[in-house]
Amino acid sequence: MEAEKSVLIAIVNNGRDLHIANTEHWYRIPVKSAPKELDRMRYIAFYLTSAFGEKKWSINQWAEINEISIAKRSDLLPHEIDHPRSDELYFKLNINELKYLPNSIISNRGRRIVFITTTLSKFKAAKELNDLFHESPLEDKLWYEFKKSKIDAERQYYIAEEKVNYCLDFAIFCKDGNIDAECDGDTWHIQREIAISDNERNNFLASRGWSILRFTGKQINEMMPDCVEQVKYTIDRLGGIVTPDGNILRINENDPNTPKQLDLFKPND
Repeated sequence: MEAEKSVLIAIVNNGRDLHIANTEHWYRIPVKSAPKELDRMRYIAFYLTSAFGEKKWSINQWAEINEISIAKRSDLLPHEIDHPRSDELYFKLNINELKYLPNSIISNRGRRIVFITTTLSKFKAAKELNDLFHESPLEDKLWYEFKKSKIDAERQYYIAEEKVNYCLDFAIFCKDGNIDAECDGDTWHIQREIAISDNERNNFLASRGWSILRFTGKQINEMMPDCVEQVKYTIDRLGGIVTPDGNILRINENDPNTPKQLDLFKPND
């Protein structure tokens, strides 16, 4: 079905692996860290890291997956038989010839990802990395409104420190602090264990300067304008969004004294 996830976005951090995908038509994924939906993926697309210079932080090529098997690393890369992970198991994805996208899918902030699983329709329509995520209808609705309001947010943004690793539904980076906007399902987050975990997470983020805004399914479905206004108010209270190029963007349309375009100064000026 079209609505099901069928496209795997995989990271490529060196020219050798991209060369193998283009010439030998296969890609490898460690079994121990493979996405759980791997067996349902019909297509793969490659997200390039900073190792690729001007093409960094972009998706340019994709291909159909025609077979998935398991092999040792030493069998896949026999010239690296002495590699410390030579005996580890990998999924080998045999793929058809790589095709180029009409337009690259870019990451404005140069994020490093592991895997993203998405639908074919989202993949074909995506203009930037954040358009690809397919986690929940609530997140999609809020993301659509953020884009309409020119709110520059990062979806599924990870905060890792010491023994914690939190995934934020939306991270918004502002001049005087950052915002974590969360979409809470009406039944999931009322569970006692989840509520305790959310409290620990909120305290951790707040202690590091994050402002946390949580919106229920009812609020997103029935009071979306209020949700967006709360986000806008918080953005302006925190001095505006710091854009990827380092400018400051103020977005409160209800304040006639607030410029609606980029301020001509950097946050440290």
